[in-house]
Amino acid sequence: MSISSDEVNFLVYRYLQESGFSHSAFTFGIESHISQSNINGALVPPAALISILQKGLQYVEAEVSINEDGTLFDGRPIESLSLIDAVMPDVVQTRQQAYREKLAQQQQAAGSDSAAGPQGGPKNGEGTANGDENGSHALANHHAEMMEVDREVEIPQNKAMVLRGHESEVFICAWNPVNDLLASGSGDSTARIWNLSENSTGGSTQLVLRHCIREGGQDVPSNKDVTSLDWNSEGTLLATGSYDGFARIWTKDGNLASTLGQHKGPIFALKWNKKGNFILSAGVDKVPSRDFEALLEPVLPLFGDPALRVLGLRFPRALSFLPSLLLLRLSLLEAFCGLMKGGPVVLPLDLSFLPTAPALDVDWQSNNTFASCSTDMCIHVCKLGQDRPVKTFQGHTNEVNAIKWDPTGSLLASCSDDMTLKIWSMKQDTCVHDLQAHSKEIYTIKWSPTGPGTNNPSANLMLASASFDSTVRLWDVERGVCIHTLTRHQEPVYSVAFSPDGRHLASGSFDKCVHIWNTQTGALVHSYRGTGGIFEVCWNATGDKVGASASDGSVSLRVRPEEMTLVRGIHGPTTNVYIAKMTECPCLSATLL
Repeated sequence: MSISSDEVNFLVYRYLQESGFSHSAFTFGIESHISQSNINGALVPPAALISILQKGLQYVEAEVSINEDGTLFDGRPIESLSLIDAVMPDVVQTRQQAYREKLAQQQQAAGSDSAAGPQGGPKNGEGTANGDENGSHALANHHAEMMEVDREVEIPQNKAMVLRGHESEVFICAWNPVNDLLASGSGDSTARIWNLSENSTGGSTQLVLRHCIREGGQDVPSNKDVTSLDWNSEGTLLATGSYDGFARIWTKDGNLASTLGQHKGPIFALKWNKKGNFILSAGVDKVPSRDFEALLEPVLPLFGDPALRVLGLRFPRALSFLPSLLLLRLSLLEAFCGLMKGGPVVLPLDLSFLPTAPALDVDWQSNNTFASCSTDMCIHVCKLGQDRPVKTFQGHTNEVNAIKWDPTGSLLASCSDDMTLKIWSMKQDTCVHDLQAHSKEIYTIKWSPTGPGTNNPSANLMLASASFDSTVRLWDVERGVCIHTLTRHQEPVYSVAFSPDGRHLASGSFDKCVHIWNTQTGALVHSYRGTGGIFEVCWNATGDKVGASASDGSVSLRVRPEEMTLVRGIHGPTTNVYIAKMTECPCLSATLL
C-alpha cells in the first residue's frame, strides 16, 4: 500500500470543489500546492474520496461482523456503522465483543438443548468440543431453513426480467405514463428506452440515447453520468439531465429534439410541470454572482406577445460566488427567425431569487408554482413571474433531502437529515404535523395516489418514507400517525413507489432487494433479490410491472400483483454497498416549451 500526501490533498481538494466549497477549495489548493502536483485530474473520477471512504467503511464493518472462520456473527450482518463509529476503536471493539458473547450464548444454549434431548443423543461435550459442534450445526440448520424459505418466495425467472446493456451504474429509471416504455439513466453517459410492451418483438428492445457534446465541430461522447430523467405527462417527450451540465429532450422514438445548456455544472434533478410546457432543473452552477443581476429589464416584446420578452442583463462588479435560481423561458422560434437549427431557443425570462445554500429537490404544485428545498434547512415555494418566494417554510434542523406535494397540491411533505418528516400547508407558516419515528436520516418520501381528487377517491391518503435506518414507514397524514413500519430491508432504503391503485408499495434498498408490500396490512407480499444495490423503483401505468435500477448496471423486475402471495420467510445475509448523497451547489431553472 502506498499513500502520498499529494494524493490525499488532491482528493480532499476535489471533494471541496464537488461539494460547492469554492472558497475553501481555492485556499486549500494554494496552501497544499495542488498546481505543482503531477496528478492528472482528468483521470480521477467524481466523488473519488467518498468512494474510498465507503470501501474503507465496508472493510471495518466486515471486521466487526465476520468470524475468523468467515461466517457471519448471528448469521447476518450487523447494523451499518457510521463513518465516525468506524474510526473509533472503542466502538468497533465493543460491537465485536458483544457479538462474540451473543454467539457463545447461542452455542451454549444449543448444547444444553442437545444434553436434554432423547437418550442416545450426544450429551453436552460428549463427542464434541465443549458443545461447539452442536451449536454450529444448529446455526447451520437455521440458516439452511432461511435460505429454503427465500427460494420459495423468490420471483421465478418467468416473472422477472433482467435488462442488460448499460456499462455502468443505473442511477434512475422511469416508466412512460402512457406506454410500457421504461427509461433508464446510467453512469455510462447514456440513457436507454426499453420497450416492454406485449407486442414488442424478442421480449424487449432498447433505444440507446447517447449524450454527446460538441468539440472541434464534432459530436463526441460526454463521458458524464446521466443523473436524472422525467417523461412529460403525455408520454411523448423524455427529458434527461447529465453531469455535463446539459439537459436534453428526446422523443419516445429516441430522437434528440433539443439540447439545453444553461447550467454551468452538473444537473441532478429535473421535472416537467403537469401541462408539459415547463421543465424545472436543479444543477451545480459554480458561476460568479456578477453573471446574474437581480433586476432584469424588459427590452423588446416578441411577435406582439408581452409574455415573450428579450431581457437585458446588468452585470455588477461583485466577485462573490453564489448559487442562483434562474427561470428561463423557451419558445419554438425556429420557424420565425431560424436562430437555432433543429431545436428551440432559450430566452431568459426572470430571475426569481438567490438561494443561500445548495438545493436538493424540487417539485411542482401546479403548472406555474413549485417548491424547492436545500441544505440551509429552508423550503421555498415560488411562482413563475414573481421575483421572491411566495412562501418560505422553516422548521427542520438539518438538510432537507426531499419534498413532495400531495395529489391535490394542498399539502407539502418534507424529509430531512434531522430524522423528521414534516407536513406543511400554504395556509399557515408552521408545519401541520411534525412526524418523528425514524432513527436515522430520511432519504425520500412519496404520496399515495389515493384520496379526494385522485383516481382512487375512496382510499385513504397515505405517505411513505424511506430511511437510512433500513425501514419504510407508512403514515396516516390526516391523523399524523405511523400506521405501518416495514422492516425487512437490511441496508438503507433509497426509493419507494406506490402502485397506481395505491394498494401496493415497492421499496428498493442497497441490500439488493426490492420488496412489494400491502399498504393496508403492511404485509410483505413479494420480494425480489437483484444483483446490485437498488437506486430506484417505479411502477408502470397499469400497475402490473415494477422497474428497478441497480448499481451493477442492470435494470430489472417484472411483477404481476394478482399473482402475489404473502411472504413469511426472511432474507439471508446481504452485501454492504453504499451511495454518497450529493449536496453540491445547484441552481434551479425552469424552461418553457
